[in-house]
Amino acid sequence: MRSAHSIVKSHIATEKSHIMRDQQNCYVFEVESGANKIAVRRAIEELFNVKVKDVTTMNVRGKMKRLGRFVGKKPNWKKAIVTLAKGEAISQLENI
Repeated sequence: MRSAHSIVKSHIATEKSHIMRDQQNCYVFEVESGANKIAVRRAIEELFNVKVKDVTTMNVRGKMKRLGRFVGKKPNWKKAIVTLAKGEAISQLENI
């Protein structure tokens, strides 16, 4: 069994994620690429002591990057959009 800290890598704080948080009570996280929706749900509930209503996951392809004549690729990663139950909030992420 993987720990909750290894499943949830970081919180994604963008303008779009702030709008989703304020209007739809959704939070966006970068998660381990092998994690499924059930594992993400359990990890968020364990880490932040909240009730999760829904989890949406998506695989994000890494972009091709150039540095002069050299071409490289950023790694692929997985994003999870977590919708919390009505009245729930993650207080640690409200000020970000």
